[in-house]
Amino acid sequence: MVVVGAGHAGCEAAAAAARIGATVALVTLDRRTVAQMPCNPAIGGIGKGHLVAEIDALGGLQGWAADRAGIQFKTLNLSRGPAVWGPRAQCDKTAYQRSIRRVVERLRGVTLIEAEVGGLLVEAGRAAGVTLPGGRRLEAGAVVLTTGTFLGGLLHTGEEQRPGGRFGERPSTALGGALAGAGLELRRFKTGTPPRLARTSIDFEQLAEQEGDPEPRPFSWRTRAVRNRCVCWVTRTPPEVQTIIGDNLHRSPLITGAIEGIGPRYCPSIEDKVVRFPHHEQHTIFLEPEGLRSNSIYVNGLSTSLPADVQEAVVHSVPGLERAEFLRYGYAVEYDVVAPLQVGANLECSSIPGLFLAGQLLGTSGYEEAAGLGLLAGINAVRALRDESPFIPAREDAYLGVLVDDVCGRDHREPYRMFTSRAEHRLLLGVDTARERMMEHGHRLGLVRETAFHVEQARWSGRHRAVAALEGTRLTPTAATRGAVLEKFGIDLSAPTTLATILRRQDVDAETVAATLDELAGLDAEDRRSVIGHLRYHGYLARQQRERERLHRLRHVPIPSDLDAATVPGLSREVVEGLGRNRPRTLADAERVPGMTPAALAILAGRLARRGGGQ
Repeated sequence: MVVVGAGHAGCEAAAAAARIGATVALVTLDRRTVAQMPCNPAIGGIGKGHLVAEIDALGGLQGWAADRAGIQFKTLNLSRGPAVWGPRAQCDKTAYQRSIRRVVERLRGVTLIEAEVGGLLVEAGRAAGVTLPGGRRLEAGAVVLTTGTFLGGLLHTGEEQRPGGRFGERPSTALGGALAGAGLELRRFKTGTPPRLARTSIDFEQLAEQEGDPEPRPFSWRTRAVRNRCVCWVTRTPPEVQTIIGDNLHRSPLITGAIEGIGPRYCPSIEDKVVRFPHHEQHTIFLEPEGLRSNSIYVNGLSTSLPADVQEAVVHSVPGLERAEFLRYGYAVEYDVVAPLQVGANLECSSIPGLFLAGQLLGTSGYEEAAGLGLLAGINAVRALRDESPFIPAREDAYLGVLVDDVCGRDHREPYRMFTSRAEHRLLLGVDTARERMMEHGHRLGLVRETAFHVEQARWSGRHRAVAALEGTRLTPTAATRGAVLEKFGIDLSAPTTLATILRRQDVDAETVAATLDELAGLDAEDRRSVIGHLRYHGYLARQQRERERLHRLRHVPIPSDLDAATVPGLSREVVEGLGRNRPRTLADAERVPGMTPAALAILAGRLARRGGGQ
């Protein structure tokens, strides 16, 4: 197979395919930029950290590389319940890139080729390879496109425009035309990046430090321990930034319409913030090192495509940055993406079998979303070549399932970013359950070694046994028991109960107490936290588990591709149009079609049952 693009999606696709037996040509414009982190040098976050954990449980590279390159580890969203905590690692971007590149270059079955892909070979209606400059052909049974922001890439800084996929890198110009010529609908999206400042020019005395977690935890099951090796800093824009930007909006390509692409809603530029939120006089800015020994500081929260002189005025007005020196100005990049609903849940192009798409080419934003789609595309391309059923995680089972379902099955018109709020069953999909949910698949697919799988399996089996032991340990209020409970838990036992019930109480310091219980002996701190979370949210978890089981039953009821919803009596026009537009594969998918009601779903289920019975 051929993988086009060696970013986060391409590297995961190539590595997964090679490890399960494929011979892979990985084609990139510049081999020096393999797995580059062109924007924020961080992995994980809210929702994104869940993706990284699932990628790792399947045997992917991203979490392992983030652990090796991480310089600060911090869990976000700690004010919420543990199911939505978001692990995040600030990385040394050079070390991250080096880790991934070494794996890819040394992996048996992968050949790295430096060239621009100009076209797609299609034979008998199937993708059969790609064309390279000089008329060269790379023939293959499957093609995976992961072109990132390079397809028709155009960079903007103020009035200045220049072709490029990233700063200092040329775009891919011919492939987009080839895809459009093959009948694929393309759309124009936009993303941006903030300026980079010289660390030596910043007055850190005026900034507030942000430390990592006291007990940092790794992403990967392959990593024994990680440590924090740097701090980050936080500051805020002063009110005069509103005036500086307001006086120069006529020079912003985003405002003037020079940028036609749609940008990410949840990562707006500073000029967009000023326009959309004029009542906010200040905006938070995070200053993050791009490496341990790097002089470059990433200015998180100040993404912009304003002219260079305006960027300088904005930055120099921020406390601590009055004398900051620019290493690179911020810019926006427009690029082509393949419009949704042209790719199946296995990431194969519906109109061109053998062609798989992943990453920002499908309209996502972020390293984590790209890596997850790349991993699945690589797996499914090989399985298609072997005539095996595709691996498609269900949305109720994994954030990867949510990602695929949203990106491939919904007509999203802006760059897609993962959040925990997108997962209806997020209580069941915590980071601490990722290995239990996904590692068996990784083992079955050939990406996780058997020994590693059995070690992790024993670990989560130990958690289940601990929960059962706590639920089964009953305490009766005898004088001796009441005294022991008062001493250990600080509560008066007045009625029969169990250890599990005591640990669910809000007036009990469960984590401290758990470390002293024989029933939890042998579990480390992370496993004890997982057990406590399971106990405290048991009622909610049980309810979501019942809902998940219901959806699993619905997933066994396929909807034939030739079903004409207009012939089903009782369905509203809105539902008929939604079914025709979204083409759900199962009743579980149909339930999420816009306008679908429980009554309409029952009508559809009844029609399918009669059809299955030959009526």
